[in-house]
Amino acid sequence: MKKRRIFIALILAIATGAFLAPVFRPSPLDILSNWALVATVLVVLAICAFFFEFEGAAAGSKEIALVGMLGTVAAVLRIPFAAIPSVQPSTYLIICSGYVFGPVAGFMVGAITALVSNFFLGHGPWTIYQMFAWGMAGVSASYLRRFNPGRRGLVAFGIAWGYLFGVIMNIWFWAAFVYPLTPGTFLFSQLNSIWFDTAHAVGNAVFLGLFGTRTVAILERYRDRFQWGKLKTGLGLTTDRPVLSG
Repeated sequence: MKKRRIFIALILAIATGAFLAPVFRPSPLDILSNWALVATVLVVLAICAFFFEFEGAAAGSKEIALVGMLGTVAAVLRIPFAAIPSVQPSTYLIICSGYVFGPVAGFMVGAITALVSNFFLGHGPWTIYQMFAWGMAGVSASYLRRFNPGRRGLVAFGIAWGYLFGVIMNIWFWAAFVYPLTPGTFLFSQLNSIWFDTAHAVGNAVFLGLFGTRTVAILERYRDRFQWGKLKTGLGLTTDRPVLSG
C-alpha cells in the first residue's frame, strides 16, 4: 500500500508539472511545442495509477459494483443537462462519493462518469482530461471530510471545483490549439471560459446545497451496512463518519 501511495503521488506530481511547465518556460523550439501530447500521456499515466490502486485495493464485488453504479448514475445525470452549458449534476455526486468512500473510489467514480457519458455526448481527446478532472474532484473530496465542513463548506467546495474543472479542461485546449504557449495566452484561455465555469460552479452549489447532505447520509448508511472494505483507507485516509450539518 505504501508503494502504491508513493507511485500515485509521483505520477500526480509529474502530471502537475506537465500542466504548468509551459507557463513558466515558454518556448516553441523544444518539446514544449508538442506539450499537448506530452501532457496527455502524463494524464493517462495518472489515470492508470488510480486504476492500478483500485485494482489492488478493491475488497470484493460489492465495492466494484458500487463504484460502477455510482459512476453510471453520475453519467446518466449528466445527459439531460447537456443542453445547459456546463451545468453538470455529475460533479455533485462525484464529490459526495469521494467524501464518503475515499479517494480511490472517488477518482474511479469521476473517471467512469466521463467515460460512460461521452458514449452519448461524444468522445475525443477531452475525455481523458474530463476523467482526470472529475477524478481529482473525488480525490480531493475525501480530504475535505477531515475538516468537518458542514453544508456551507460542501457548497463552497463545489463552487471551487466548478472553476478548477474549467482550469484543467482549459489547459488541454490551450496546449493543443493556442500558440505560443505563454502566460499571457494561458490567462486569455482561462478568461474566455469564465462564464461557463461560473455556470458549472453555480450548478454545483445548487445541487450540493439541495441534495449534498442527504446524499452523503444515504451513502454513509450504505457504507456502514455493507462494511465497506479496503477502499475506505485508500491513500491513507479513513472513512470514519463525520458530522455534516448545516
